[in-house]
Amino acid sequence: MLLRFLMLLIGIAMISGFDYGTSNCAIGVINDATGKPQLIPLEGDQTFLPSTLYALGRELICESVAKQMQHSAGGAHYLSSRAANLGLAASFRARESIGSNEQTLYFGREAFAEYIALPGEGYFVKSVKSFLGTSGLRKQYVEFFEDIVTAMMIHIKRRAEAQGQAQLTHTVIGKPVNFQGKNAEQSNRQALAILETAALRAGFKSIEFLYEPIAAGIDFERQLSVNKKVLVVDIGGGTTDCVMVNMGPSYIDNPDRQADFLGHAGERIGGNDFDIQLAAKALLPLLGMQSTLKNGLPMPIQIFWDAVATNDVGAQQAFNKLETSLVLKRLLLDTSEPALLQRFIQMRDKRQNQQLVRSAEQAKIKLSSTGEIQVALDFIEGNLCCDINFELMRDALTRPLSKMIKLMDETIKQAAVKPDLIYITGGSAKSPVVREAIEKYIGEVPVIDGDHFGSVANGLTLWAEKIFR
Repeated sequence: MLLRFLMLLIGIAMISGFDYGTSNCAIGVINDATGKPQLIPLEGDQTFLPSTLYALGRELICESVAKQMQHSAGGAHYLSSRAANLGLAASFRARESIGSNEQTLYFGREAFAEYIALPGEGYFVKSVKSFLGTSGLRKQYVEFFEDIVTAMMIHIKRRAEAQGQAQLTHTVIGKPVNFQGKNAEQSNRQALAILETAALRAGFKSIEFLYEPIAAGIDFERQLSVNKKVLVVDIGGGTTDCVMVNMGPSYIDNPDRQADFLGHAGERIGGNDFDIQLAAKALLPLLGMQSTLKNGLPMPIQIFWDAVATNDVGAQQAFNKLETSLVLKRLLLDTSEPALLQRFIQMRDKRQNQQLVRSAEQAKIKLSSTGEIQVALDFIEGNLCCDINFELMRDALTRPLSKMIKLMDETIKQAAVKPDLIYITGGSAKSPVVREAIEKYIGEVPVIDGDHFGSVANGLTLWAEKIFR
């Protein structure tokens, strides 16, 4: 600890690896005593902070960034560019009688708690990384996402610095192979620009990016005593990335790993999609999704999909439009089961769709270790619940899993070699449904589980130490 304090005093760079994930964020540094990466607690003793933000008003997000930046380089330009939003924030504070020292932003588990307590008030966002590569974003949306990411990065950086008692100045941030499936190159540029802008505004001086599956592989490579061709499958909250890499003693010290990188594929499909599919398959039927109209035709389902597609900007805009309210009023007159659709309307009016998807996510996690569970939906209606079993979950995840297997196949064909082993990592890779699908596809090749939550952050930290030290 004394060493880090002296490094801060004499201005030596403090180096970190930053996993700004779709579902969780983590930040790591090299432990002075062991020389190994160490993740820093960000919330109590938790080293993983859920990628969530809750603000009393969305205008206050910009205001919080402005307070951080007002005395920094680029601060004047930022304040000028956000003048209109800052005016709205001041008006919101006055209207809602919010004091200057009152907490207005919450992060991680606190954000979830605030949203669940008051879902119809404030502004809640989860997995904002899923939105960064969205095609056709208007300038104001790009700026809004910059502010959200900046606010989150400021919070995480401050928490990490408080723990280490030193200022973090240099970082390597993880990036997926592709943020979006369509217009991938343009989407990647847009998303990386948002992340870099946010990191600079949060106070980092030097920023580099590294593919997340490569980072996970770097962490795993330390365990290899012989050279292997490794297929790394990183299944995160928002994306699945596959890379084929030469790994082992002959490669680990290479300063440039590009030549060891044999093939790659990635798509915006991940754990969030599991949650969405499970919510649609198991929970939304209780809210009218599979009901019929009085004329015998099935209930239109696009509105239901929009409700749970919480990682899709366009779907959320459509779900919240006035036109959707009018459509639901007409459907309420036409449906043969009005009580079910009334539940859906009530859920929408209370802005509980994020909570509905979170219920599916928690069910997915529990079903990884048990055959059947009961999901309570009493936040929508008293005593409302739903039984979900493992087979139903397997059926619900068929479509996203088939896309993940296709990415593995694409990577192997691109590399033109069969892997010696498969290394799976990422929070969603913990599901036995995922492992079952991978083993069925790959046959006799060994499948090894990694540190599902920490491998990317550890690898980013190791790479940061290599390039910045």
